Amino acid sequence: MDILVQLWDIVCHLFQESGLSKLSWENYVMVGISFVLMYLAIKKQFEPLLLLPIAFGMCLVNLFPGIMGMPVTNLETYEQIVAQNLDPASYSTVVVNGTTYYEHITYGGLFYYLYQGVKLGIYPPLIFLGIGCMTDFGPLIANPKSFILGAAAQIGIFLTFIIATALGIFTPAEAGSIAIIGGADGPTAIYVTTQLAPQLLGPIAVAAYSYMALVPIIQPPIMRLLTTKKERSVVMGQLRPVSKLERILFPIIVVVIVATLLPDAAPLVGMLMLGNLFKESGVVERINKTAQNELMNIITIFLGVTVGATASGKVFLTIQTGGIIALGLFAFCLATACGVMFGKIMYKATGGKVNPLIGSAGVSAVPMAARISQKVGQEENPGNFLLMHAMGPNVAGVIGSAVAAGVLLSVLK
Repeated sequence: MDILVQLWDIVCHLFQESGLSKLSWENYVMVGISFVLMYLAIKKQFEPLLLLPIAFGMCLVNLFPGIMGMPVTNLETYEQIVAQNLDPASYSTVVVNGTTYYEHITYGGLFYYLYQGVKLGIYPPLIFLGIGCMTDFGPLIANPKSFILGAAAQIGIFLTFIIATALGIFTPAEAGSIAIIGGADGPTAIYVTTQLAPQLLGPIAVAAYSYMALVPIIQPPIMRLLTTKKERSVVMGQLRPVSKLERILFPIIVVVIVATLLPDAAPLVGMLMLGNLFKESGVVERINKTAQNELMNIITIFLGVTVGATASGKVFLTIQTGGIIALGLFAFCLATACGVMFGKIMYKATGGKVNPLIGSAGVSAVPMAARISQKVGQEENPGNFLLMHAMGPNVAGVIGSAVAAGVLLSVLK
């Protein structure tokens, strides 16, 4: 009997010393959610490059909260320092009420330091640099009217901002951070949120990337609802060739205009256009490859795991988070609908030469949104090839979401 009691005491002691005794039910729920996100990333391949590290960071921080721990500065006496076998000479001193204390710093967790790149607004512009190196603005240059569709999709952002503010649940800064989810651009959502409402970064980032990943599920029903079979079957003519000079001048002209008129959008648009200039100039191939491969991959890992690590159970599982997820979905659906409706207007204005489905690609989920336009169009007409036409509004949406972010920052900061 005594042996059983001792064994039970040992088991209880091991449990109390383990992380299991320190976790709340919220932590276990978030671990379960992280498993679902990992499944979507691995099995369904929904934006796996970002969804997988986000999910893993979420899992890790809820199992080991200390990995995101902040550094702490303690004032300790000489006796306390010596008791820890530390050298008093290596610490700075502070005299309080005649007593000398030693400043002893307990360093933060790994993710705390990696997270500073998110907090200081470093990672999102670097992601845009890599995106610029991989983006072909040719379809947009060949058909400048695509800018209209890219801008139309951003209407969803501003309408959601108005609605979220009117609800009275969120401050204007928080409403702006939530509304930017409608742009379907994860780095832009993170960039805006870190400056306007950093306390909401976890749920907003998870919502933004989740909806980006769910583009193939969310967009098609909206596209079919708002268009007729005849409109979806429209075959668009071939785009004109774009010269090398046009491709080189485009990023320079865009950054001059945007940085002049809207300085708050300059970090995102500037890095996007710098990356594109690397690509189109053809004279810095080594830098171009580094920016779109090694640098992009490293920043993606750091951004993903640290953003996921902000989604701890007590912070994430709130009524406020439910509101963020609902409004984010509304913003994304509204942005898609606005793009399609403006596509219908262009269809009427051109006498049926524009397929309104390409308007749905005005959200900046590149290139998935353009592929969905192609897929839905081919379902109605197998001989229809809308991909390159949809890429115009799609890349315009990248610029548009960054500009929308600049507008929100200039108004709300």
